[in-house]
Amino acid sequence: MSEITRATPTPSPATEVRWSGLTHVGRVRPNNEDAFLALAIDGREVRYLGKTGRAALAGQDFVFAVSDGMGGAKSGEFASRSTVDRVTRLFPGAFRAATSGKAAPSEELLQELVAAIHADLLKFGYAYEECAGMGATLSLCWVRPHAVFFAHLGDSRIYHLSRAGVLRQLTDDHTYVGWLRHKGELNERQAREHPRRNVLQQALGAGHQFVAPHIAAVPHQPGDRFLICSDGLVDGLWDSQIAELLGAADQPVDQPGLAQRMVEEAVKNSGRDNTTAVVFEIGAPLAPAAP
Repeated sequence: MSEITRATPTPSPATEVRWSGLTHVGRVRPNNEDAFLALAIDGREVRYLGKTGRAALAGQDFVFAVSDGMGGAKSGEFASRSTVDRVTRLFPGAFRAATSGKAAPSEELLQELVAAIHADLLKFGYAYEECAGMGATLSLCWVRPHAVFFAHLGDSRIYHLSRAGVLRQLTDDHTYVGWLRHKGELNERQAREHPRRNVLQQALGAGHQFVAPHIAAVPHQPGDRFLICSDGLVDGLWDSQIAELLGAADQPVDQPGLAQRMVEEAVKNSGRDNTTAVVFEIGAPLAPAAP
C-alpha cells in the first residue's frame, strides 16, 4: 500500500507560479542521469515550460519533477528520461479527469501514474539485456489552485519553505538510512556519513515487484517556496544551507540565479554526483512593470 496523506485545501488569493530549474553533470561522472520536468497543463494541451518563468495559476495546473536514473552504461540516463517523458504523456488525461469532477481524488491519480511508470521500466528491464535492473527515482509536485500534491519514490527530495521561513523536508529517503533518520535514530551528519546512505529500498523499475510511493498534499499560500532536488544537491548542501539559499530574498525564483546558485554551490562543495534543482514559488500576481 502507498502512503497517502490528505490535505484540506485552504482558500488563497489569486496566485501565480514562478519557477527555475537546472541540472549539472557534476565533477566526477561522465554523463548526467538526472532529468527534470516543468509543465503547464489545461483542458486543451500540455506545454513544456522553459528553465525559468512565471505564469498565472488560473485555468491551468503545473507539474514539476526530478528523476535520478540508475543502471549500467546509458540505461540510468534512459530510465530518468523515460520517467519524465511518461509523466508528460499521462498527465493531460489525469488533469482532464480531475477537473471533470468524475475522477478519483488527485492522490489516487498520482498513485496510478507511479504504477504505470513503474510497470514501463520493468518491461524495459525484462525485454532488453542492457536495461536489466535499471530504475529511477521520482519526486513530483502537482500544483493545483489551493494545494501542492506530490508523489515520491527513492532518494530525491521535496522541501517546503513556508512564507514564515520554516524549512520542512516533505519526503523521506527510501533507504535504510532514511528510515533511521525518520525514526530520529540518526541526525543529519550521521545520515550523510552512513555507508548505506545510497542503498535504495524503493525505486521505479530496478527489479522491484512492488513499490509504495509516498503520496500526499500540502495547502499552499503566497510566499511559499518548494524545492525538488536529486541526491547530488543534498550531498553538497546541508539543510541549513538549503534554507538559507532557498529563502534568499534577493534571489527571485523566476530568474536563473536561484536554482543555478543552489546547484553550483552543491557542485563546488561535492560534485561527486549529478546535481539537479527545481525551485518554484507560489505568489500573488506581480504588478506589471511601468512603461
